[in-house]
Amino acid sequence: MGFMDYIQRGVMKLEGALEPVTRKRIPAFFNKLTPESVKLNRQAFVVVSGKTRLKLLMLITLCILLIRWATSTYLVDTLHETPAAKGMVGSFRKPTIIKKEQKENSEMKALLTEKLPTASPLCPSVSPYLRGPSKLTFKTSLTLEELRKQNPLVAKGRHRPKDCTAQQRVAILIPHRNREKHLLYLLENLHPFLQRQQLDYGLYVIHQAGNAKFNRAKLLNVGYLEALKEENWDCFIFHDVDLVPENDFNIYVCGSQPKHLVVGRNSTGYRMNLLHQVPRVWKTDGLNSCSYKLLSKEYNPLYTNITVDFGRQTKFS
Repeated sequence: MGFMDYIQRGVMKLEGALEPVTRKRIPAFFNKLTPESVKLNRQAFVVVSGKTRLKLLMLITLCILLIRWATSTYLVDTLHETPAAKGMVGSFRKPTIIKKEQKENSEMKALLTEKLPTASPLCPSVSPYLRGPSKLTFKTSLTLEELRKQNPLVAKGRHRPKDCTAQQRVAILIPHRNREKHLLYLLENLHPFLQRQQLDYGLYVIHQAGNAKFNRAKLLNVGYLEALKEENWDCFIFHDVDLVPENDFNIYVCGSQPKHLVVGRNSTGYRMNLLHQVPRVWKTDGLNSCSYKLLSKEYNPLYTNITVDFGRQTKFS
């Protein structure tokens, strides 16, 4: 309903409210007024009696009230109609919005499915690639370049199985100084040995520089600390450079307690002599007090080489 419709409706109500006599007298009065009878001065208004002026004021007041009523009614109806119109527009837009959201959700799920890698199953505790005891041969002309070609999938001394997730992440720590040929023989056999066991492993060769006495135990502590900076390893294997494994059923994993992976006869008494030195060196060579100078860390294709210097030889009484 338009604004003028409200005005017309109000006029009709006003006409019904006025007395019949008033509706007749006012037009008649104005019809009798002529330019000759009314002069443009203050005395001209005397022709209008006090009763007639009161009726005119009432008429004007009613007209003002009529306009205010029509305006307020129009505004109220407009406010009531606006939510309904919005609801109609929203009802038309709602199916479109729902379809758009469903399309976006399906596209997002497809994108996440493409990016998220499929979880590999856990590798078996006993690998199906194990061979058992093997006969070791050492070629005197072996070079590091040959070993790189034999192990193309090894990078920075790291390798993990392709088809499954390894049971443990194992760090192999190898103390070293001036034993290059022994290191080659060990690398030649150790990499395929660990790969057949389906381990996620990394090889660290800790080389002691300087003229101080070779400190195997301290080098192992250095390797442990440096390896932890790169990976949260599950297991650490302390490996001598001149001990080559023969039987791959000797699995390089850790249990609830430390264990020896190599059992042999000690004919020289060397290891017993080292054990006697433990009470004298544990305060300076232990993990909590292990001091060393890191000279370099090099990522070779088949192993990570860590070179350290312990400074002057410590004398024990």
